[in-house]
Amino acid sequence: MILNWQLTLAVVGGAVVGLGLFLLVREAVPAAPALGPALRRLHQPPGVGPAGSAGRRLEWLGGLSRWLRPPHRQLALIDRTPEQYTFSLLLSALIGLVSPTLIAAGLFLMGVGVPIAVPVLGSLTMAVLAAVLAHRAVLTRAEAARDEFRQAVCTYLDLVALQLSAAHGPVQALERAATVCDGWVFDRIRESLRIAQMQMHSPWDELRDLADRIGIPELGDVGAIMRTSGSEGAQVHETLRSRADALRDQIRTDNLARAEGVTSRLDIPGALLVFVLLGFAVYPFMARL
Repeated sequence: MILNWQLTLAVVGGAVVGLGLFLLVREAVPAAPALGPALRRLHQPPGVGPAGSAGRRLEWLGGLSRWLRPPHRQLALIDRTPEQYTFSLLLSALIGLVSPTLIAAGLFLMGVGVPIAVPVLGSLTMAVLAAVLAHRAVLTRAEAARDEFRQAVCTYLDLVALQLSAAHGPVQALERAATVCDGWVFDRIRESLRIAQMQMHSPWDELRDLADRIGIPELGDVGAIMRTSGSEGAQVHETLRSRADALRDQIRTDNLARAEGVTSRLDIPGALLVFVLLGFAVYPFMARL
């Protein structure tokens, strides 16, 4: 009986390893570019964010994702759909649910008896904890992406101001400034400008829609300022530079506040360490009494 269990575990383990190797090779092989999704992204209706093919394959999770109330702006910022968010939560909860059961099964095969209540309660606890950690990971990633996006917007403001100073028009200044730098932030900006060009929209309105969708009001300020230049012909390069300087000061202030918060949290372990050292110093005198 023990030999049969060992053989079963060996077969299952080999199958899991083989499946993992197959998935790694499949992801490593470059796929052929899909023209359909690219055209759908370019011709999407106004106010709808870009949805990847993975998100469309998970459309059956739409009802559950609405019930979970996902953070739409954070997901749009990191370019993920609510269905992908729901799938990651379900997958994390499933892993947390199965892990204690597998551990209990391994202990049972080694002859260690475990009460049935332990794996049941452990599975439920781990499932909830894994889902919460997956949600927090999304929020943490979105917060880091927001900081990076705001810093890139500072650079974009300066680049647009330089293009306007070089006697380029407002639309041309926005497009030329977006092609100077690389990175995912400028990729998102270039994609919005490309969509505006394909759908015959004004680029500042498209930038404002992107800012509302991902929760970056600083990018909306670029659109608002350039709208003044495009409709009224105002010289706004000085306004753009002033807004870039103000945004840098705001980012610096936020970073200082975050650093002060981390420093204040470090005071608690420091105080506990002082009490521990005091206990070591006082203990010999107390032991002699």
